[in-house]
Amino acid sequence: EAMFISGGEKYIEEIEIQKDSVYGIGPGLGTESQTKEALMKFLEQSENPLLLDADALNNIAENQNNLNLIPKNSVITPHPKEFERLFGRTEDSFQRLELAIKKAKELQIFIVLKDHHTQIINPEGQVFYNITGNSGLSKGGSGDILTGIITSLLAQKYSPQNACILGVWLHGKAADFAAKKCSKESMLPTDVIDELGNVFIDLNKKATTQL
Repeated sequence: EAMFISGGEKYIEEIEIQKDSVYGIGPGLGTESQTKEALMKFLEQSENPLLLDADALNNIAENQNNLNLIPKNSVITPHPKEFERLFGRTEDSFQRLELAIKKAKELQIFIVLKDHHTQIINPEGQVFYNITGNSGLSKGGSGDILTGIITSLLAQKYSPQNACILGVWLHGKAADFAAKKCSKESMLPTDVIDELGNVFIDLNKKATTQL
């Protein structure tokens, strides 16, 4: 749960740090100058891992030195274009992955590289490939759901690595469930949210069967 003070409903001018809280920052944040200043001040003062996405990444990308403000073991969840803004252009997905591995090790962060098959890179440079999900997740708002899922898992004391792996899998699996009901073409991000409960029910059934 992120606490912030809005500036006349136009921009965010301060983000309050609360001890032992978990923060997922980015969706709907905006890129106004006051918001950028508030974000950088927040990062400078933050000690615990947090999740950064969307406009948080766009604000950070404006100055490469900002990358060093990200607390160790934090999670960033860029799509390919956001990744390019942060770290530079690559020729193909293989070069992008190589660069992601380098930056995850250099900054000691987790990078969730959103793509057709999302890759999760840990600070040691290990890569985990996700096999769930479909093209229905290419719609706006889908990434915001992933941010919420991973942040909620971090708040439940999952390690950053496990939160990323499980969060990405849950996100994709819920999308697969939604596609069966609505089709990939017509499914909405809200349909993915609606299927999260069914994914957990399915997981619990399988866990019970294996006992």
